[in-house]
Amino acid sequence: MSIRINDLAPDFTAESTAGTIHFHDWLAGGYAIIFSHPRDFTPVCTTEFAAVAQLAAEWKARNTKVIGVSVDSVEDHGKWKRDIETFAGSPADFPIIDDTNLTVAKAYDMLPADYYLPAEGRTPANTATVRTVYIIGPDKKVRLTMSYPMSVGRNFAEILRALDAVQATDGVPLATPANWQVGQDVIVALALNNDQAKERFGDLDIKLPYLRFAKAPK
Repeated sequence: MSIRINDLAPDFTAESTAGTIHFHDWLAGGYAIIFSHPRDFTPVCTTEFAAVAQLAAEWKARNTKVIGVSVDSVEDHGKWKRDIETFAGSPADFPIIDDTNLTVAKAYDMLPADYYLPAEGRTPANTATVRTVYIIGPDKKVRLTMSYPMSVGRNFAEILRALDAVQATDGVPLATPANWQVGQDVIVALALNNDQAKERFGDLDIKLPYLRFAKAPK
């Protein structure tokens, strides 16, 4: 069954490079990003983990934890981390989950439609689309999902932008327009009439009766 927006993020207990993770406890009431990979020691994944490591200060500024999932062992993850840090020029201090049994991959519907798991000799192609992203809110519910094929490396600037948009609109009658960046105007939801919108968010820039912009709250 697929994981949908507003679903409770599946809980799990797993070993990781940071020890045993009880996922819902680990969330600790903040935002989190869980992102997955086909296997350790693969080229695209190494660049992606490096990008996450380089953004450590950005995740912290947004009160957001990041956690990686890969279908290899903690021992392999530890060796791979050295490659990641060499490429990134930054420490990779976020945990990487040991998902050799595919418990997390299956719980989060990360596997491709035609996946197969040979008894031995598994290659990245067997779990080719285990390259997904979930943004999870403080209430442990899924706010956003993204899935990428094996050949397409993720744009972590876009993931960071999406996180900013999620946080800017979480629990308030606002939305972000296409290509929105922090500091730009936001869209007021149609649940508010013009007077209610002005009272709550100040002056409106009304482009169309159903498209009204306001300054983003700080």
